Amino acid sequence: MNRTEFIIATAVILFVAFVLGWFASWLVNRFTRVTKAEIGELDKMAQALHEAEETRDQAITYLQQREAEITNQLSQTEAELRAAMDGLREARHEAEELRGYIERKDGK
Repeated sequence: MNRTEFIIATAVILFVAFVLGWFASWLVNRFTRVTKAEIGELDKMAQALHEAEETRDQAITYLQQREAEITNQLSQTEAELRAAMDGLREARHEAEELRGYIERKDGK
């Protein structure tokens, strides 16, 4: 292979490499290209996601408030139940004392 053949072979190889690189770049660009319609759709999806996140945050806040209210009501109800049970226990004890007193009076 003389000098001219070597230069021509090198030029052909470089040209083929250039064409293959250009074709690969064109394919990548073709498959990854985002159109304006797709960008608009992505914007709509992002807005919908943002609104959904806000709604979720509002729902979580509402549920936390309701949980706090219900927990407070439960605590109050338990306190009232304890007070009622203590009062009932005292009333039963007093009734037993009165029965005993009456039985002792009737027995004498």
